[in-house]
Amino acid sequence: MSNEDITLTAGEAEARVSPANGGRISSLKIGSLELLRQGDRYGCFPMVPWCGRIRDGRFLDGGTVRQMPLNSPPHAIHGTARDGAWRTARVSENEAVITYELTDPWPHPGRVTQIVALAEDGLTLTMSVETYDDSFPAQLGWHPWFHRNLGGEDVRLDFEPAWQEERGADHLPTGNRVDPRPGPWDDCFGMPGGLDVTLTWPGQLELKVASREDWVVVYDEQAEAVCVEPQTGPPNGLNTLPRLVTPLDPLEAGTTWSWRRL
Repeated sequence: MSNEDITLTAGEAEARVSPANGGRISSLKIGSLELLRQGDRYGCFPMVPWCGRIRDGRFLDGGTVRQMPLNSPPHAIHGTARDGAWRTARVSENEAVITYELTDPWPHPGRVTQIVALAEDGLTLTMSVETYDDSFPAQLGWHPWFHRNLGGEDVRLDFEPAWQEERGADHLPTGNRVDPRPGPWDDCFGMPGGLDVTLTWPGQLELKVASREDWVVVYDEQAEAVCVEPQTGPPNGLNTLPRLVTPLDPLEAGTTWSWRRL
């Protein structure tokens, strides 16, 4: 199948998936409300095979030090799949399955599969990373750019993390866990037992971001958008908390965004 944009519909909800543009969700509309920022930093892109920054772009892979391109010098950020073209495997009215082949600069051949399923009251994103050969460390997650403002009051963010990863001057976690601090943030938080973050645009919409994963990065240091990023580990996690993808054990994760009008 081609990698042209895919439009999914369910009730008044409409999602657009753009396989050719990094496998991102390029639009999510509830009626007339577009929830995701458009323009240069837009939509919701998959972060895979790592999330956030890798220190100096280097990680230990077994006994080998691997070097990734420094696309956010001095670090490597957000994986490689957001820069590539994905392929469409299957589409129905309200679900799309798209795949991405891991290749250079990533050292291990493998496949990423993302399922985008739209319902009248929610969107479910599921992703898996499989290896064709050797085992390797990986992470996955999602980076949505939610509009800060939908034409009324600014969004309110509500969540109760157990801790915040202390952020060093290099923007990476120091390894210390601290009590959550007030924003604005470009920070990673721990929510053991699963993510539960609520975005409320007063008088318009409430949206809950949920996941079985324990980690979320919140980035709201810019005027236009608020990013709530579910992920399988913290920034630099390929070094500090590697999750191994093996021939028998793929890495799998999901997130559900459920909404109701106010």
